[in-house]
Amino acid sequence: MSDIRKTLEATTKTMSLLLGAIAAISLLVGGIGIMNITLVSVTERTREIGLRKAIGAKDTDILVQFLCESTLMSLIGGVLGICIGFVIALSMLIFADWTVKVSISSILLATIFSFAVGIVFGIWPAHQASKLNPIEALRYE
Repeated sequence: MSDIRKTLEATTKTMSLLLGAIAAISLLVGGIGIMNITLVSVTERTREIGLRKAIGAKDTDILVQFLCESTLMSLIGGVLGICIGFVIALSMLIFADWTVKVSISSILLATIFSFAVGIVFGIWPAHQASKLNPIEALRYE
């Protein structure tokens, strides 16, 4: 029984590491997607940024705007992921009769990671937007 328990613990540890690696790769890919969407948004709204800066918006105002947008995108994706995970866990309980527990700490951790991904991957596009020259931005076509 001791050998079976050790084998089961080793398998569980390996599966946890594998799932953690998959989650990290998913966060990285999602973050890159958010960064690209935010960069496209900055490019498409260059004239708007130039106009806002021309009438007195500070660099920090533009930076905060784009950081809020990227963070909101990330949080919406995180909430959708939490909901999908909850539905899958409930389905496993109903159809496979597996004991599945969705803890508040895991939901909170997922939300925090989602928030952090939005901020980390939104910093560079937001910085690019905040450093635009208003004259050049208004000329942009």
